[in-house]
Amino acid sequence: MHRAYTVIMENFVDYIRIFCRSGKGGAGSMHFAQTKYNDHAGPDGGDGGRGGHIILRGNTQLWTLLHLRYYKHVHAEDGERGSGSNCTGRSGKDVIIEVPLGTIAKDAETGEVEAEILQDGQEVIWIPGGRGGLGNTYFKSATNQAPEYAQPGEMGIEGYKYLELKVLADVGLVGFPNAGKSTLLSVISAAKPKIANYAFTTLTPQLGIVPYRGDRSFCVADLPGIIEGAAEGKGLGHRFLRHIERNSVLLFLIPADSDDHAREFEVLYSELEQYNPELLHKKMIIAISKGDMLDEELRDAISAELPEEIPHLYISAVTNTGIVELKDALWEALNTKEQPVKFPDPGN
Repeated sequence: MHRAYTVIMENFVDYIRIFCRSGKGGAGSMHFAQTKYNDHAGPDGGDGGRGGHIILRGNTQLWTLLHLRYYKHVHAEDGERGSGSNCTGRSGKDVIIEVPLGTIAKDAETGEVEAEILQDGQEVIWIPGGRGGLGNTYFKSATNQAPEYAQPGEMGIEGYKYLELKVLADVGLVGFPNAGKSTLLSVISAAKPKIANYAFTTLTPQLGIVPYRGDRSFCVADLPGIIEGAAEGKGLGHRFLRHIERNSVLLFLIPADSDDHAREFEVLYSELEQYNPELLHKKMIIAISKGDMLDEELRDAISAELPEEIPHLYISAVTNTGIVELKDALWEALNTKEQPVKFPDPGN
């Protein structure tokens, strides 16, 4: 169950590059036991200790990677050497990096996803430390009673890495800049995003917990506005499109005073398709904002322009018209297993 709070994302950071090095394993010991009556009582060299891991841990209290902005180099401790009397060296101290849920760890060179954190307290060994070398005791055999060698420790792993945050929210608000997404979020939740009459008021994702009929609730993300060409990096581009990948339901917000409602939807839909075609398999709802400006005839005209495969409704954040119906529609979409019907290419 979601807690009822407001997420304030000032100084929001969702992407960082860091240099990581896990610990080197300690060398195994080449040592021979000495007793009162025998200076060479046999090998007793212990194994080296494991090098420290670099571990990612999920933390629900974090909503940004801001705390890691100046944490550019992460080095785990090396393991200690083994010693006589079959004593194993101490393992290197692990480094634990706490990250918000929805964080993905990637290799900077290959782009390969190496870890993903989705649950509170989840721990993933991101970069394992090197194994400790075996002491000479391990190599003793019937034919070699006094091995005079031991293994060196295994090197740690180092390289540049990326941490990338994709906001976890049930519903993502999709629309052009100044479409009224922030206003809607402020009405349906306790969130207080910045609202003004100019494009790109929202420069960072804003999360709001929406109370729904009793003690139920769901999370809605107000994402920075999409413009035509966003999939190619225009406007805020790829920086925020990736957050949509985490949403179960996409709520397209189109203002009633738009010059061309169908065209506006087509552009938004097309940008999502170009960025990641998998986004089109999500459930979608269209909300026409500023619905209090429309009479029945105008509503019918707009409805005729919109795709039949996607449900739509008219709302007004000023008069609260249609807000209850919108919450009902979102809750139903979030809690039904039925897969959405894929809308055909708007360009056809």
